[in-house]
Amino acid sequence: MRFVISARPPHRPLPVASVNHRAQMLRLAIEHEIGFIEDQRELQRLGPSYTVWTLRALRAELPQQPLALLLGADAFLGMDKWFCWQQILALTHLIVLPRPGSRVSALTDTWYRDAMSAHISELERASVGRVYTCDSPLIDVSASAIREKIRAHEDVSADVPEAAWAYIQQHGLYGCPAHPKHSHAV
Repeated sequence: MRFVISARPPHRPLPVASVNHRAQMLRLAIEHEIGFIEDQRELQRLGPSYTVWTLRALRAELPQQPLALLLGADAFLGMDKWFCWQQILALTHLIVLPRPGSRVSALTDTWYRDAMSAHISELERASVGRVYTCDSPLIDVSASAIREKIRAHEDVSADVPEAAWAYIQQHGLYGCPAHPKHSHAV
């Protein structure tokens, strides 16, 4: 599973934490997870971080490999506002996870309804073009909610990997008072 940092998200203001801090938090969060890798292509590209550009680059590297973009139902339902959104299914499959406030049943009424897959196995038989809605437990957590909890000095240890939380504390990110004692070997 590739994790891609959006260096310059075009759909919202620049993130509070610098791209270098966000990249380091990602590294720390996944460093001991087998099969998880950080993909730095958007950090190295100039201009906005458009998903379609990242998918084009991945497709060029892996022309026959089935690829899937994992995203929340809230993001999926807003994809028609993304840059070149019509090209995305020509580059990848989509795996859509339920999110609070976004009805998964609403997905069948979207522009991708003809691409909906009843089984995840359908994504293995083709390299692109299918949408699978994952029937997973609804986890009510979001990055913005975590940042708000940090600003309010609430406990986020259950929501953030330990090494990333120590990094946030060490660097005083998101309104957290800096605690150099929480330094983590980087």
